[in-house]
Order: sequence, then C-alpha cells, then structure tokens
Amino acid sequence: MSKSKNLYQRADSFTKAAKAQGYPARSVFKLEEIDHRVRLLKSGQRVLDLGAAPGSWSMYAAKKIAPSGKLLAIDLTEIQGSLGPNAQIVRGDALSLANDALAMFAPYDVVLSDMAPSTSGSKVADQARSFELFMRAVEIAKALGAPGGSFVGKLFMCEDFIKAREALRALFSEVRTIKPDGTRASSVEVFLIGQGRKKIDA
Repeated sequence: MSKSKNLYQRADSFTKAAKAQGYPARSVFKLEEIDHRVRLLKSGQRVLDLGAAPGSWSMYAAKKIAPSGKLLAIDLTEIQGSLGPNAQIVRGDALSLANDALAMFAPYDVVLSDMAPSTSGSKVADQARSFELFMRAVEIAKALGAPGGSFVGKLFMCEDFIKAREALRALFSEVRTIKPDGTRASSVEVFLIGQGRKKIDA
C-alpha cells in the first residue's frame, strides 16, 4: 500500500506538463483527450463543471468556449485563481445544492463532472459513493442540459457501471466510455460520455 501511495504522489510527466502550462493538476489532459476525441467543447457554449477544484478542467473549458461562452464551476473546495471573465465560481456541494442554484447559465451545452469521493480505504464504499456522485451529475444534466448537449462524468468501475451507462443512454443518443491516457495505470476511474441530449418531456 505504501509503495502505491508513493507512486501516486510522485510527479509524473503529465503532472510536470500541467504545471508547465499553468494548470494546477494533471487531470487537464484527461479532458483534453476527451475533447479531441469527441469534439466536445466549442466557442460560445454554456458549460457546467461539477467537482471543479482545483480548476484545471474549468480553465481548459473556459479557454475553449471563449470569448462568448459561459462557465459555472462548482466545488466544495475553494478554487484558487481566476477562470477568466466568462466564468463564475460557486462553492458548494453538488449533492445538496438545489438545481436552481446551478442554473446560472442554463440550459447547458456541456455538463462536466470530475467529482470523486474522498477515498475511505473501502473499495466497495468508494465505488458506491462514486456511483452516487455520477448519478447526481446525470440528474443535473437531465434537469439543466440543453437539447443536443453533451455530458462527461467520472465513475469508479464497479458493478453499477451498467446502471450508470443505461442512465446515460436514456438521456443521450450516443454514449461512449473512455479511459484517457492521462489516467494513472493504478486508477479504476473511467469517463462516460453522452452526446446528443434527447428532448425529454418533464
């Protein structure tokens, strides 16, 4: 266990590259790869970023949707630094915040969720918590997403993966699973991408 923790803490090439480019975390390259593979982000879009701290995804997205796009970043943890004039930051828990509090720029063309639980040491508990966070993000996308819009959500691989994928298939016309190159080899996380948000009656 101690060996794997040390490996996880050590700065690898992705971490060093992120710092060199001014991003606070290596996770930016996961979103960048997803963006390139599915053509996710475009100028003028409205984007909601759930679990945004420390801010790498929001920084990347804000640049891609500039100059006329709008981005709302949500996290329990304070996000340091500015995301630019087209972004707003709300400090709060996406699980407990009412949808109205998240609707500043709704309807959203893209809903992003890099939310993950604080690991407890219990694989089963962590997977269950990850699934809960993922499904909350899907609920938000259903309530606040624009027709034709997209979704990216992180999930720890578990027996609930099929349920998560089916929830997206009910909401989006195309669903893909991607494990970006920037994901550490020891990580169990994957990203589910939904595109072509269906028009669903309330």
